[in-house]
Amino acid sequence: MSPTDLSVVAPALPAADTDTPQREIPQTEIPQTENPQPESAHGESLQDIVGGGRVEATLAWLDNHPPHLIADQLARMDAVQAGVAFRLLDKDRALAVFEELEPVDQQQILSGLRGHIFRELVEEMDPDDRARMLREAPAKVAKKVLAGLSPRERRMTAALLGYPEGSVGRYMTPEVVALPRKLTVAQALKVVRVKGTGAETVYTLPVVDLGRRLTGIVELRELVLGEPEAMVSDLVVTEPVFVRATDSAEKAARLMRETNLINLPVVDSEDRLVGLLTIDDAVEVIEAADSEDVARQAGAAPWAGHYMAAGVFQLARYRAMWLLLLLVAATLTVSVTDAFEATLSQAAHLALFIPLLIGAGGNAGAQAATSCVRALAVGEVRVSDLLRVIWRECRVGLVLGAMLATVGMVIGGLFVSAQIALVVGITLIIICGWAATIGGTMPLLAKKLRIDPAVISAPMVTTLVDATGLIIYFTTAKLVLGI
Repeated sequence: MSPTDLSVVAPALPAADTDTPQREIPQTEIPQTENPQPESAHGESLQDIVGGGRVEATLAWLDNHPPHLIADQLARMDAVQAGVAFRLLDKDRALAVFEELEPVDQQQILSGLRGHIFRELVEEMDPDDRARMLREAPAKVAKKVLAGLSPRERRMTAALLGYPEGSVGRYMTPEVVALPRKLTVAQALKVVRVKGTGAETVYTLPVVDLGRRLTGIVELRELVLGEPEAMVSDLVVTEPVFVRATDSAEKAARLMRETNLINLPVVDSEDRLVGLLTIDDAVEVIEAADSEDVARQAGAAPWAGHYMAAGVFQLARYRAMWLLLLLVAATLTVSVTDAFEATLSQAAHLALFIPLLIGAGGNAGAQAATSCVRALAVGEVRVSDLLRVIWRECRVGLVLGAMLATVGMVIGGLFVSAQIALVVGITLIIICGWAATIGGTMPLLAKKLRIDPAVISAPMVTTLVDATGLIIYFTTAKLVLGI
């Protein structure tokens, strides 16, 4: 048995108490599967290499891949395999990889670390990344992490966690280099050199007064290119874009995208500087918000963590509730069909076009709902635009309905009488106009009622349109056919 067998690392994982993440390979041997796999082939995943028990190939893979790819591979593994691979990273690489992981995956890694490794890892994290992890951590884990921090790091982390959920304060970095106005460029650069090592970013430098109130910003580029004797006050932008710590993080992140900022100053209720929202955190906020919207629009609850690491029953649990609700809502369709049973018995051919009509209406409603949710998210539409959206989507739906009706009447004429084909054509126009109006209106109404617009998802709109679409269809049939 080879002394570099990876299986010897796993049993030791829960009891690790070394000073730093180690690359040293234990010498104790544990029986390994016969006929071990050959050395790593080009393109082989870290999970396959670790699963094959090949330490040297694992070390080579870790050395040859950047932190974000290592983090992606760790997120795909179970707790033991991820812990084994993580412990083979040196200290600096371990921190870089750890900060690339999602909070749920970070908790999985931490659960296998003890003593100095645990404390040093969380101590070296940026305060905003640490707060992000603790937001979703169990109370026991959060308490353990906070207890192991130095007083300074504990104060900063506790301050971030004290802001409302979803606010900018939860995502900003408090480690900021702020400059007084009455400095020369040379003096300002000296301040940056002295304090910059403890800051997360120095590219955007807030300018403050004696009360630490934000009075402007200056970019590092301006200082580097400026004359040493020039005053900072001559270079400062005196009307900077900023947000308050209690503002929505998603709105702040989208504001950064609209204004092309790489850092956004954050102030408290008295305009005192409390931090910066950096571009990497803004991207994560937008990604999380968009992922949640996509999940809800698809009729599923959002989940944390890597998709490939989620179990079958876990994914089913996130989707089941919505499907059950939609199943109950779909009983409306059954009730409508039953109510118009007499109409169907007199014109049995009407039943042929039910799937076509409800499908077209559902799709038109889903398109409108998705477009409206997206427009709300990026600030292109506001609740005050409700009437304009209704008028706009109604016309779009009618145009689409007319296009579909032309094709539908041709198809209907091939199979049934001209009268029923006419019923199908008229119904398509009305259904598409109605569906687009409903799909565009419901997210705005949800926003007005302080409900997440994404909850008014495409499946819910589709189910509602299905039931009302049948009423439109059978009513039109009765009027046109005289039955």
